[in-house]
Amino acid sequence: MINEIIDQIELTLERLKTYLPDRKRPYFDNIPIDGIRGALVYGLRGVGKTTFLIDKISNCKLNFLYLSADNPSISSLPLYDIVSAIFKRGYDGVVIDEVHHGNKWSEHVKALYDDYPGNTIWISDSSNLILKRAVADLSRRFVQFRIPLMSFREYLFLTQNILIETIDPFNIDKNIFSMLRNINILKLFADYINTGIRPIFIEGEYCLRLKGLLEKSIYYDIPFYVSSIQDNHLRVMNAILGHLITAPIPTINISGMCSEWNLGKEKLYNLLYVMEQSELINIIRKPSKSVYTKGSKIFLSDPSVYSCFKGNVGNAREAFVVMCLKEKYNVFASKDEKDCDFIVDDIKVEVGGKNKKMKNADFVISDEIDVPVRNKIPLWMLGFLY
Repeated sequence: MINEIIDQIELTLERLKTYLPDRKRPYFDNIPIDGIRGALVYGLRGVGKTTFLIDKISNCKLNFLYLSADNPSISSLPLYDIVSAIFKRGYDGVVIDEVHHGNKWSEHVKALYDDYPGNTIWISDSSNLILKRAVADLSRRFVQFRIPLMSFREYLFLTQNILIETIDPFNIDKNIFSMLRNINILKLFADYINTGIRPIFIEGEYCLRLKGLLEKSIYYDIPFYVSSIQDNHLRVMNAILGHLITAPIPTINISGMCSEWNLGKEKLYNLLYVMEQSELINIIRKPSKSVYTKGSKIFLSDPSVYSCFKGNVGNAREAFVVMCLKEKYNVFASKDEKDCDFIVDDIKVEVGGKNKKMKNADFVISDEIDVPVRNKIPLWMLGFLY
């Protein structure tokens, strides 16, 4: 039976290889997974993890087989037995996608890693929270690689076949403008931030697909990561997302939400922590504030959610700033909003439209401008950080 399943897995992999896109996310080139015997690749649903893994093993010197643990023909069998049989067929390595769907997956993966020291095991999932539920020592064995949401730089490459080096928005190389002078940068940026932050845009029906991914993240993934979660808690998380989409101020009323949902404050803070660790939200705190607080500002991690659900434009703008800057800098909320919106390392940053005033900020990040003017940085330029 297992041999027949492996035959089917081999056929599926060959089929998946034929559907690899001609152009892949440039970020994939920054993931040094080659030569790593045990690796966890994680990131939000729809960021391209499966594409990365299949492309990587298609161009690898080692002989890999790819399988998805949520495949019904696989999920009914012990993961250890399937992978052992794969290695005995002569494969050097295996990729296990959606690994949390495997029954007792962490025990099986640890045993495989220990029993087959000459073989490579790469696993993939939507969050590194899975390692916190894994058996002891697994997290020390597996090197973690995170794939973030897609940058505007990558979107330009996928849609226009233009690849530009990453830039420091606070120290701009003016050569970038000559490279982009023949395209409508603001139009492309609008397309990107509204319906292009995940490479699923290539398949069409972006907002519909995004809605499905969000629902899967809450109702399908989080219960695997947090064993004590209840149905009511999942509904609270969904309500938090719904509130943040349209709220004029990017935060929640802790007391009001606890009362409405009959929750204790500690439980609500814990749910916010889980949402943050699952990368559904970004919580921006003032310097030195505890992780277990609601923070000064809470944004959806994916700015395109705001536009897909007719959300608050100003919050979407700030959510994009946070999404980009946190990949390279430490981002905090300002202690005094009369000074600025954010502290980025030691840089004071204000965010707004093209007429936004400086306050006491070092830089203003402005929407709707195409070139920098003095200390005003176009919003789209943050999309070239990675």
